[in-house]
Amino acid sequence: MVNGAVVEGVLERITYANEESGYTVARVDTGRGSGDLLTVVGALLGAQPGESLRMEGRWGSHPQYGKQFHCDNYTTVLPATIQGIRRYLGSGLIKGIGPRIADRIVEHFGTDTLDVIEREPARLVEVPGLGPKRTKLIGAAWEEQKAIKEVMVFLQGVGVSTSIAVRIYKKYADASISVVRNQPYRLAADVWGIGFLTADRIAQAVGIPHDSPDRVKAGLQYALSQSTDQGHCFLPEEQLIADAVKLLQVDTGLVIDCLGELAADPEGVVREKVPAGQDGAPVTAVYLVPFHRAEISLAGRLSRLLRTEDDRMPAFRDVAWDKALAWLARRTGAELAPEQREAVRLALTQKVAVLTGGPGCGKSFTVRSVVELARAKQAKVVLAAPTGRAAKRLSELTGADASTVHRLLELKPGGDAAYDADHPLDADLVVVDEASMLDLLLANKLVKAVPPGAHLLLVGDVDQLPSVGAGEVLRDLLAEPGTVPAVRLTRIFRQAQESGVVANAHRINSGVPPLTSGLTDFFLFAEEDNEEAGRLAVDVAARRIPAKFGLDPRRDVQVLTPMHRGPAGAGALNGLLQQAVTPARPDLPERRFGGRVFRVGDKVTQIRNNYEKGRNGVFNGTVGVVTALDSDEQRLTVLTDEDEEVPYDFDELDELAHAYAVTIHRSQGSEYPAVVIPVTTSAWMMLQRNLLYTAVTRAKRLVVLVGSRKALGQAVRTVSAGRRCTALAHRLSGAM
Repeated sequence: MVNGAVVEGVLERITYANEESGYTVARVDTGRGSGDLLTVVGALLGAQPGESLRMEGRWGSHPQYGKQFHCDNYTTVLPATIQGIRRYLGSGLIKGIGPRIADRIVEHFGTDTLDVIEREPARLVEVPGLGPKRTKLIGAAWEEQKAIKEVMVFLQGVGVSTSIAVRIYKKYADASISVVRNQPYRLAADVWGIGFLTADRIAQAVGIPHDSPDRVKAGLQYALSQSTDQGHCFLPEEQLIADAVKLLQVDTGLVIDCLGELAADPEGVVREKVPAGQDGAPVTAVYLVPFHRAEISLAGRLSRLLRTEDDRMPAFRDVAWDKALAWLARRTGAELAPEQREAVRLALTQKVAVLTGGPGCGKSFTVRSVVELARAKQAKVVLAAPTGRAAKRLSELTGADASTVHRLLELKPGGDAAYDADHPLDADLVVVDEASMLDLLLANKLVKAVPPGAHLLLVGDVDQLPSVGAGEVLRDLLAEPGTVPAVRLTRIFRQAQESGVVANAHRINSGVPPLTSGLTDFFLFAEEDNEEAGRLAVDVAARRIPAKFGLDPRRDVQVLTPMHRGPAGAGALNGLLQQAVTPARPDLPERRFGGRVFRVGDKVTQIRNNYEKGRNGVFNGTVGVVTALDSDEQRLTVLTDEDEEVPYDFDELDELAHAYAVTIHRSQGSEYPAVVIPVTTSAWMMLQRNLLYTAVTRAKRLVVLVGSRKALGQAVRTVSAGRRCTALAHRLSGAM
């Protein structure tokens, strides 16, 4: 291998890109005129087709693919030839210029094109079809691109990838270099996609000492933030210190001192003794401030709601229940079972009530009955659920409008809600379905907005996975019997008993293996090899189910996996499913971003809360379909499952992931006609009863398990290890 070589060329196409490592395989035209393209491998993440690159690295050879150039780093250079300029402008780098407009501009100005855009952008109006508005936009986009490039040169020097550099520039603009050089740990808090580890790498590159107190404090807050991503509201102090020492590789004494400084800072962390563990022995809990505030606020507000003398539905205090329920039976055409009647009474007479139970136990009919009776007394009923699909289902069930919790509260940029304690909802009864998905922060925002005297009914299956975000609110509300009024429905109705999906969900939940033969709606395709199981799952979802049951593979069939990684994980399966369901076609627009290719027709999901997109924000887990892709405007449009068209600029595509396959955690609150669940030994550590139960209960009509019987047995046997670190149940029992 020859080291220290330099190659210049135009990036023609990217054939592979790994977003996590940055490793890229690309084809580059070096302009030698032979028509042959050079294969370049290495650190090219962020470079776009059409860019002229100056790459430093070394020559090598691959036994299968032949001569290659290994790129260690690159810079973009402006092209000099007409062909190069045309390709550069047409690549979508400059907003407002796509391939057609690039052709027109280059035809008019030739090799002077880039000089004209740089020095006299107003002259672009000379080009047929370009008006003053478009030329102004192009000039502004060029200036921004230049400014970003300057920042990128600096950031690449300290090891930051291009996509992250763009985000840093968007956040800090001209102050980017100053912030990165002097306050790199701010990046972890301010810029989505930059965690402590990236900020730490940058800090080392700009010379911040390993034992700097700023570094240790940022590391402690990162360790707490990581724990909230795993569902914990706090960490025991000893565990936090141990985690931070391991992460930071510094002395324990320094970590303890810095933790003390953080605890003394009102915006740092909060230390408090709380009971924890099976024996309820006190531990010193360390919280990030927002989670401590939310836990105290939620417990206090639920307590006040329950205890208030106000009642916005006083008609139900002395209602003749026999008559009311007889009227209801005539209206709905069905009698309520005794435990359903108890739930209806509770919801309409208590200010806060919880209704839980598994599939087929009549939760939906009970909710419909509550809403019917409340409406009969002219009560203002507000219906909500954490996801768009769950809200749609609730609306269909009750015949009334239902919205997501985020839309109901009208969350604004920054996460503040239009409705809160000072501006409560105009509601007499608030019903929230799929309440197992409510995390601590969202539950607190919701309860703040419930007016005094209104009734709050939380409905959900407590045996499903807890929320993706921190806390296990529904479980905590049920932890101390008698604290919050609750009914658990246990009787499976006859109609539901005939469903193999429902029967097997209850078998799994009670630790009994599901029946996988002799049923028309529940199947196991046994396959011990993990990679083969992944391929088989794709075949079942994309071809076999559509052929046998007439279901649409994009709209009606969902692959649910225990984890993202691995041969049968969501990452690998999305690539295979996209090839099967939305393959590349010459007439189908597409856009590569990092390791993903987005095409019109793709099923996608939002992977972060973005309060600034759409009418009232677009939230983690929102699913949609790509309906348009505009190379000139550098914009892709997604029609979400809430029937909203949301535009994404090409540099925002890191907020989207494909959703042909999603993790079971991400599927909560959704329901699909058919689900395909790979159950393989490669996901061994994730195989737990509540995970499999949650996946099976997402299906309305059909479940197909694909994988090994051994892995299935492991999932059914394994009860979720340990509870999350939360003190909500303790605070509730103290507040009531």
